[in-house]
Amino acid sequence: MLVGCFAASCALCEARAVSEKNNYLCGRGVTSCQPPWVELVEALQSVLVSACRLVQAERCSERRLMLSAMSGVGASSAVPPERAVHSSGMYKLEVELKRGHSLAVRDRGGTSDPYVKFKMAGKEVFRSKIIHKNLNPVWDERTTLVLDSLSEPLYVKVFDYDFGRQDDFMGSAYLHLDSLEQQRTIPVTLVLKDPQYPDEDLGTLELAVTLTPKDSPLEERRDSTTMLLRRSWKRSTKQQSLRLSELHRKSQLWRGIVSIALIEGRSLIPMDPNGLSDPYVKFRLGPQKYRSKTVPKTLSPQWREQFDLHLYEETGGVLEITVWDKDTGRRDDFIGRCQLDLSALAREQTHHLELPLEESRGVVVLLVTLTASPAVSIADLSVTPLDDPQERREILKRYGVMKSFSRLRDVGIVQVKVMRAEGLMAADVNGKSDPFCVLELTNDRLQTHTIYKNLNPEWNKAFTFNVKDIHSVLEVTVYDEDRDRSADFLGKVAIPILTIRNGEQKGYMLKNKELTSPTKGVIYLEIDVIYNKVKAALRTVVPAEQKYIEEEPKVSKQLLQQNFNRVKRCIMVLISYGTYINSCFEWESTQRSIVSFVLFVVVVWNFELYMLPLALLLLLVWNYFFCSSRDAADTSMEAMFEWEDEEEDKDDKDSEPKGFMDKLYAIQDVFISVQSALDEVASYAERIKNTFTWTVPFLSWLAITALCLATLLLYLLPLRYLVLAWGVNKFTKKLRNPYMIDNNELLDFLSRVPSDVQVMQYRELKVDVGQSPNKRRRTNQS
Repeated sequence: MLVGCFAASCALCEARAVSEKNNYLCGRGVTSCQPPWVELVEALQSVLVSACRLVQAERCSERRLMLSAMSGVGASSAVPPERAVHSSGMYKLEVELKRGHSLAVRDRGGTSDPYVKFKMAGKEVFRSKIIHKNLNPVWDERTTLVLDSLSEPLYVKVFDYDFGRQDDFMGSAYLHLDSLEQQRTIPVTLVLKDPQYPDEDLGTLELAVTLTPKDSPLEERRDSTTMLLRRSWKRSTKQQSLRLSELHRKSQLWRGIVSIALIEGRSLIPMDPNGLSDPYVKFRLGPQKYRSKTVPKTLSPQWREQFDLHLYEETGGVLEITVWDKDTGRRDDFIGRCQLDLSALAREQTHHLELPLEESRGVVVLLVTLTASPAVSIADLSVTPLDDPQERREILKRYGVMKSFSRLRDVGIVQVKVMRAEGLMAADVNGKSDPFCVLELTNDRLQTHTIYKNLNPEWNKAFTFNVKDIHSVLEVTVYDEDRDRSADFLGKVAIPILTIRNGEQKGYMLKNKELTSPTKGVIYLEIDVIYNKVKAALRTVVPAEQKYIEEEPKVSKQLLQQNFNRVKRCIMVLISYGTYINSCFEWESTQRSIVSFVLFVVVVWNFELYMLPLALLLLLVWNYFFCSSRDAADTSMEAMFEWEDEEEDKDDKDSEPKGFMDKLYAIQDVFISVQSALDEVASYAERIKNTFTWTVPFLSWLAITALCLATLLLYLLPLRYLVLAWGVNKFTKKLRNPYMIDNNELLDFLSRVPSDVQVMQYRELKVDVGQSPNKRRRTNQS
């Protein structure tokens, strides 16, 4: 500052001297002189520029001294002084906490339970999750901070969590924000230090930071749009809806599909005391995540899984892959990671990749295929694809019978018109809501724009999805937008694709999150679906697409009891059949025993193998014509499930038990396993029953076709030929395609049949027309 003041005073003196010189020259008759004010301005301009350079050099030297005195930031975060941004104004700081290296040991077992705190101006602004028993933790967490100045550094502290007592300090570091380059993601390595023991090596933290000034053109446009929308909530709702609709439409559409087949891993490092590991793989592509199954006790796991991810423009096309070791009762161990730049791969080709793991040894084998984007779109009601006769004819031709064996994964197309909602729940303190609607078809997710301060919103948008499995369920969820926190749930409805009636505008009563009871509000939809029946049937006997974003299962006493009752009910049915057969042997009813005995002798004497599928076929036909108690069965099933609101477990995110609580974690994992096993057993039993009771007619007809074919083959061909063909196929499958993902067609078929719980969730609730808000409004006006 002293240098600046001195330079300014020198500028004034020099300006006065120049002015006097000009006056003297003009008085002597020199013709080249300029007006005095022009010379004065030029002198001031030149000298002020030099003064600013001196001030900037002074600040840069001070900053270099500060950075050398405080050794918090590694070499990767330092930038030249001329790149530094100004330290005043509003800024947005995006911080990604990646991982730690060689952190300090604070527990008796030679490990630590580290977590990280971010502080600004003495206040905590972020706290990471706790990684148990790990000195090289991987967090992969992100946070965004809004700053009004860059003069205050970001204070990063690492602690070791201790249950029941004060957490141990593991080191700290400063991140000086005024030394960061703006509008670019910068990798940062923070060297952790203890002020009391500065020579102790406490490890490092890896971050990635992005500093963006809030007054940048992008931020100005975003902020001005937001303020304009907030000011025009009442007087320009339609214009706001159009702007937000276009914004959402552009941000949701993807440019391709990444089809990934996870084949195997080779030579992974052992993480368990027995010299083996229980590996599984996590994939992340932008906001999308996928987790593979766990293969126990092996260093060369065979996963053989296939899944698809969407490729957005914003993601950059980098697939992140991490390999983990599953541990029961404690946090999973990190094995290794690798990255795949998808932009370097050719499209419409299958690439066989063997990716080595970084910071570890081992290889992950993948098959990756990039394909073009399917028919997914967002449009206004006036330009919907299926409403255009010419385009509808082209779509019908694309999914006609002649195209049954081309592009088998492209089964059909579904168009959803989201008209409006009525009588929604008020989620804000002003008695209103800011609703928007999210549509999900397995892993495809699109959403409408937000209608502010309205309980009866009108979206009037049409969404088009590509159907890869005709047994998928369309989930429509209504949320309330909150600017400062996550959206509030208002209601949900699940609609199986096979139950859709084309072109019918229908009101659906919204349900709760579990889809078990109604909540407030009705949403009006019009849905059209066009699909190829042959492709749909062929896709039924391949593994169903797994949904990537699902809630982790929790221990629930009610859910455990419910699954136990379902299994008990299936067992009681078998016991009742056994009791009935035993009564025939005991001659409790003479007439029944005589008929059973004669029937037994005739069937056994004339039995042929083809009669087994024939008997199942006759059972299906019998239920189709004579099963009139379907409604009564639904009523009894509804009575069996006594749904109650479950109390969600309140987990304290700031504290996670350890020590003796590890046993509790292990017991919890066992309970979850038992709970899931009971659900799986009960679900398969219910699905077999629902197949024969025509719960899903498409699947029952498909079963009839398969049983007719099986009966014909068993009748015409000797059994040894069929067994020989089956064995040859099994033995040569690996030779014909080494990377083929094996599956069981019968289990894949049953996975498409809904269980009794799903039947209850998908059941349509009757809309009480008399309670609609429009009718009440008309009644009040009259």
